[in-house]
Amino acid sequence: MARWQAPAPEDLVYVIGDVHGCVDKLESLLDQIDSDMARNGPGKVVFVGDYIDRGDGNAEVLAFVSQITSAHPDQIFALMGNHERMALDFLADPTGPAKRWLRYGGLQTMASYGVGQGLSTDTRSTGGLLDAAGDLMEAMGSDLVDWIGMLPLTWSSGTLWVVHAGADPVVPMDAQPTKALLWGSDDFLKVERTDGQWVAFGHQPFEAPFAQDGRIACDTGAVYGGSLTAARIDPEGEVTFIAA
Repeated sequence: MARWQAPAPEDLVYVIGDVHGCVDKLESLLDQIDSDMARNGPGKVVFVGDYIDRGDGNAEVLAFVSQITSAHPDQIFALMGNHERMALDFLADPTGPAKRWLRYGGLQTMASYGVGQGLSTDTRSTGGLLDAAGDLMEAMGSDLVDWIGMLPLTWSSGTLWVVHAGADPVVPMDAQPTKALLWGSDDFLKVERTDGQWVAFGHQPFEAPFAQDGRIACDTGAVYGGSLTAARIDPEGEVTFIAA
């Protein structure tokens, strides 16, 4: 890890990359995490966001993650991803710029809730878009939509921060702009931080996960045929990866 000191979370932490509706891989990965904790003691579990879109099990994943985070609020944490943000924006104003969500997996999410039939990525019908948003809101239920809307953008412990997409390397972690956290920063992978903080992130799929120079990449493209990966970070700074 060169001149970087190892990450130092206060507890054992598992950071789960982008799920994108891959419910079977998620169940398998959580089984492995449970087995690891049975051997090594309890830890915290943090999701980087992007539970929905592109995959088939979007409704199942959202229901499951919302349930387990509510049942274990001190152990399991969920962040917002840019795909959740796009979904919320579509529900709020489906005929404006937010209809771009349809091009980025929104159609698959609506299909998982049994709505949106007849829509396509280039739908321009105001009535069709409004109907689809209303049907989706009803199918999801206000409690789940409210839960998504309240998801935080960061989680931290010790010198470890978990975000969805990245962080501006010259801005303190507690002052990051929302755009950088949800959509990434052009300099995130190019410019090293100087504050000694480690940033675990998803959003950008890599062929293999890595922990290097203050960055821990967890997205290995589960929805594209890759593994669903969790970074395992212990208080002594060892970073390993679990994949399903």
